[in-house]
Amino acid sequence: MLIVSVAEEAVPAHVATAPKERRDGRGRLVLALGEVTGHAHAVVGPGDLVREPGPYGPLLLHLPQGGRVVHEEHAAITLPNGWYRVIRQREYVPGSVRIVAD
Repeated sequence: MLIVSVAEEAVPAHVATAPKERRDGRGRLVLALGEVTGHAHAVVGPGDLVREPGPYGPLLLHLPQGGRVVHEEHAAITLPNGWYRVIRQREYVPGSVRIVAD
């Protein structure tokens, strides 16, 4: 998982009206769900998550007051307020590309 800061002026205009990802049952914005373990990279705190079009489209995360990325297997990562592009790691499989599973 790669989380990169994005300048507000670089956020595409369509993001303002794009549908937002729903929070899970624990109130978190899930960035990546572990298919095998059930663990998740998730953001706690106020904010919005927008999925860009396409099968490997990145996520755009807006944290107006900052937030924390949490995961059951490592310490939380604090992010200051702002916009972020969230990119899932991909791997080459002969003839295609796939998202790396947790």
